[in-house]
Parts: sequence; C-alpha cells; structure tokens
Amino acid sequence: MAKTPTGKNTSGRGQRDLTVKVKTARGRTLSSTRWLQRQLNDPYVKRAQIEGYRGRAAFKIMELDDKYRFLVPGARVVDLGCAPGGWAQVAVPRVNALGEKSGKAVGRIIGVDLQEVEPLAGAEFHQLDFMDEGADDQVKDWLGGNADVVMSDMAASSSGHKQTDHLRIMSLCEAAAYFAFDVLEDGGTFVAKVLAGGAEGELQKLLKQKFKSVANVKPPSSRADSSEKFVVATGFRG
Repeated sequence: MAKTPTGKNTSGRGQRDLTVKVKTARGRTLSSTRWLQRQLNDPYVKRAQIEGYRGRAAFKIMELDDKYRFLVPGARVVDLGCAPGGWAQVAVPRVNALGEKSGKAVGRIIGVDLQEVEPLAGAEFHQLDFMDEGADDQVKDWLGGNADVVMSDMAASSSGHKQTDHLRIMSLCEAAAYFAFDVLEDGGTFVAKVLAGGAEGELQKLLKQKFKSVANVKPPSSRADSSEKFVVATGFRG
C-alpha cells in the first residue's frame, strides 16, 4: 500500500486524481474537448503561464538553441509566421536585442505574420505575407542587411485529413526555405517545423545542397503523439 512521507494512504478511494477533466459542452466536438483537456494538463502550457511566455512553443526554440547555439549576441533574426511572438520572446535576450549584455554585440529581430502581433520589446513585428513579391527585399531593408537566422514555426490550418495537412505544411516549409535562401548571410541558419509523413525528402535534399549540415530534431517539449519535428540547417552556402 503506497504512503506519502506523512504516512497517509494514497491508494484506492483515498487517492485524488489530479488530472483536469473537461466536460463536453453543447456545440463542442469530442476532438475539441480532448484538445482542451490536453492543454489544461500540459506541463509546458502551465510552465509558459508561470514564466510569462506567450505559448508552449517558446520551449521548442529554447531547446533547439540550447543544442545548436544559433541565437547568439549580435545575430540578426527573421521570425516567419511569428504570432503570437513566443519564439521572438526567447530570441530577444539571447541575441542581446535590448543591449542588456554589456560588451556583447546587439542583435535584431524582425517578425512577420499575416496577422497583427502584440508588440514585444526588442523585436519588430510587421504584417506581411513573406511569399509576396519583394517581401525578401522588404525584410532585408527592415533588418538593415542579410539575416543570420531564419526561423519558422508556421503550420497550415488543419483540414482534418492527415496526408493533406502534411503536404500543406511541407509546401509552407519549402516556401520558407526559399525565402531563407534569399535573405540569409553566408554561414547562416534555417530552423523550421516539418511534419513526418513522407513528403519531406525533397526538402531535405534541397537543404543539403544549400547548407553544410542538416539535422532533424524532435525537442522534448514537442508532444510525443505529434508528428512534428524540426529541421535545423546550419552553415548556409550563399
């Protein structure tokens, strides 16, 4: 029989279920109810709320950068599909965008998204479709030159059809890669979300032609039941 340090019984009827359960409300589908329940019980969602991040995705870029070290002081960063701003939020102190690290180079962060994004100190957010003609030149103008990092956590709206969703996100990721080719400095880094599903081979082939190293990573904060992973391509051959 399990006991707590105080000697109290924690098994059987006396054990409290700490999992938050969500009742199916009128008008809410079973899938949306499950999603809400998963959100309420997600430790990364809770941690993001406690630590003041704009979403759990902040921990994904944090873990990727801890491993590959591309968000360095002085880096010029482009954040594609930046809403709600969690990735930029992590990048601000790491690239020293606010100049708070004495003696370190000061970086810049330009975020673009189709929707308006709540302002964030140390980052510039613009409403822009990065696939528009001339968008690359506009971003370089805002940035004051080429970028050291292009990062993307973009995902196409879900259709509910797994194969269709996979093709959509891979198409979006490929477009982000071509944008990166236009704006990256030699030696730069491209980081993007992809979905495992079979159509990512062409993207991998393309990136290996353009970068010295291409890694596929599933950070700890990425849900185990999700098919998402992240490609980290370093050493851009301009």
